[in-house]
Amino acid sequence: MATSSALNSFPLHRLAIALIAGGVSLHAAAQSTDSPANASANAQSASPALPSVVVKGKSDAPVMAGGFGDTPVAKLPIQASIVSAEQLADRGLFNLAGLTLLDASVGDSYNSAGYVSYLKIRGYDLDNRFNYRRDGLPINAETALSLANKSSLEVIKGTTGIQAGTSAPGGLVNLVVKRPTVELTSVRLGVSERGTVESAMDWSRRFGDGHGNDKAFGLRVNIEAAKLRPELRDADGNRWMMAVAGDWRVTRDTLVEAEVEISRQSQPSQPGFSLLGDKLPDAKAIDPRINLNNQSWSQPVIFEGRTASLRVQHQLNADWKLQAHAAIQRLVNDDRLAYPFGCTAGDGTYYPSTYCPDGTFDQYDFRSDNEHRNSDALDLSAQGKLTLLGVEHQVSTGVLFSRYKSRLQGQAYNWAGTGNIWGTLPTVADPTLGSTNTDRTERSTEFYFRDAMQFSAQWQGWLGVRHTRLNRDSFQVNVPAGEDDEATSYRQSVTTPWLGVSYAIDPQLLAYASWGEGVESAVAPNLPIYANAGRPLAAIRSKQWEIGLKSGSRTVDWSINYFDISKPATNDVPVVVGGNDMLESRIDGKQNHRGVEAQADLKWTGGGLMASAMKLHARRDGSADATLNGLKPTNVPETVLKLQARHSAGVPGLELLAGVVYEGKRMVVPDNSVAIPSWTRLDLGARYEQNVGSQLLIWRVGVDNATNRRAWRESPYQYGHVYLYPLANRTWRASVEWVL
Repeated sequence: MATSSALNSFPLHRLAIALIAGGVSLHAAAQSTDSPANASANAQSASPALPSVVVKGKSDAPVMAGGFGDTPVAKLPIQASIVSAEQLADRGLFNLAGLTLLDASVGDSYNSAGYVSYLKIRGYDLDNRFNYRRDGLPINAETALSLANKSSLEVIKGTTGIQAGTSAPGGLVNLVVKRPTVELTSVRLGVSERGTVESAMDWSRRFGDGHGNDKAFGLRVNIEAAKLRPELRDADGNRWMMAVAGDWRVTRDTLVEAEVEISRQSQPSQPGFSLLGDKLPDAKAIDPRINLNNQSWSQPVIFEGRTASLRVQHQLNADWKLQAHAAIQRLVNDDRLAYPFGCTAGDGTYYPSTYCPDGTFDQYDFRSDNEHRNSDALDLSAQGKLTLLGVEHQVSTGVLFSRYKSRLQGQAYNWAGTGNIWGTLPTVADPTLGSTNTDRTERSTEFYFRDAMQFSAQWQGWLGVRHTRLNRDSFQVNVPAGEDDEATSYRQSVTTPWLGVSYAIDPQLLAYASWGEGVESAVAPNLPIYANAGRPLAAIRSKQWEIGLKSGSRTVDWSINYFDISKPATNDVPVVVGGNDMLESRIDGKQNHRGVEAQADLKWTGGGLMASAMKLHARRDGSADATLNGLKPTNVPETVLKLQARHSAGVPGLELLAGVVYEGKRMVVPDNSVAIPSWTRLDLGARYEQNVGSQLLIWRVGVDNATNRRAWRESPYQYGHVYLYPLANRTWRASVEWVL
């Protein structure tokens, strides 16, 4: 069983009561710049002679994780998108998996209710250890990351060798923390599904004597609590988060920022369905509310997190700025599941990758409690302008020190009996910690340099390089007496360059081209079925080139681009060890993804439309298994279209919302013999802003999967096994936000 912590004992009901009571007692007028809705409220409370103006365009927004300072998205020779907290609230999204509804380049990788969010970008799976950032610093995403205190999510697409020392080639996701702003008090209450209840508070103030009109100190507090009762059966749980961010304007040139966040989520997760033998079950015949993790002995997955950061910025002069930014992250997970894997049929036939044709499967008692994952990062940087040989340079350079440490204990992975896809067969728990686990210590030092060169009014050059020194050690724990702990230790130095050029065809239209590299430092999956479980693989170097057009104006932002990414592929190869059938993870051939992306954000009086599309050609080549060459990777759709529309309904303050997601077919097995069909999902909603004196009420309602579409949403192929996840059935949600 897991070791108890201080977070376990926190009384959830007291948090919710204190949250609402405390929020209502705060009585200053809200003047937030984080939300257009709050900006609208502030305008209403100002002089009545001035009409309120809400601007929802974002072409001038910078991308913090891009590495080029305040350069807006529309001017960068990369593709990136920014999702605001308001967009997340309007769609009722609370975890990273929600990004799959908003951006065509972002897809599901293995998204199970109650568990970690796994994403893919441009068809490549992101690595939850290396492809996520928080205010630009690396974090571990092997947990339930709260979005309640995030002002936006940034998605950078493509190889990210200049932003990250090691990372998967699809892209990066950066979580931007809410910081103190002018006076704001917001309290939100929401209900959904079978009785899920959520409450949240966002409070900010500035105070103290400052410099000029600025106040010296800022404080922002975010609190969220939720009692979870989803439509998915046997998945009730709860989550809560508390965060405090503060800043101190020491002088006009020096700013100190600090923040801390603690969170906890407890909820049973959802195992996937699978093929029945070699047949794809009819999604219309499967109730998406069935949770195969419904045994009497099933326990929730628990994610606890503590994160804190400190950032100091000093403006040396009009051209140069120094920054020191440090962060720590402490995660404790209890990972448990009544785990279906393979099947032994009544005639003795074993199906290692699917369930039995009659709908039965082997069920295992999986438990890995008290998993500790600690991350630390320190970034020291300088950025500024200089002129050399008549060329203006915007330079940023620095060094990032980071450390990751995982400390685990023995895990249970024991046969518990036979289950079935209807969830009607009981099995018997066996929590014996008889399996090994792998502890890791990973350190890196990353030196980086980025330069944006202005050659003329139209031409601009871009240069980036990152040199990374890795130091990684691992060893197995819970090893039987007399056996080897399989300790590994390796050092690596890698350099990842990036080049780009852009040409301003006119002030609103930009053409660009870029080329870059990225590196992954991978290990084999840490499961007993792998002969090389937890061991490092050779460095995997990816390469990408991209060309595109971008345009931004008051009425429309749009872009279209072509990309080509290639990387060495890994493969799970069957091997026999000591007479046992096992898998071995190996480098095997190459995986190439090339495609076209198009995005548009149209804005008109009273509404707008955000659209994104991707056409992807992904293939495998050079494998030792010739039957795999020329095939498509599993769980990657070739065609994706996503739309988000909003329009005023003729009633002042009322806006109607709609979202459409179309995803093409996905391959289920590596030999491409089975595919899940394409599907389309429709979401509907409404938002109503109601002024009550100087205060504002924001009412939100929504129906997700309004047509109650039945389909297989994704088909992850992991650990040599096929999984199928259905679209969630039609669900409703409603909330009210009170901006005081």
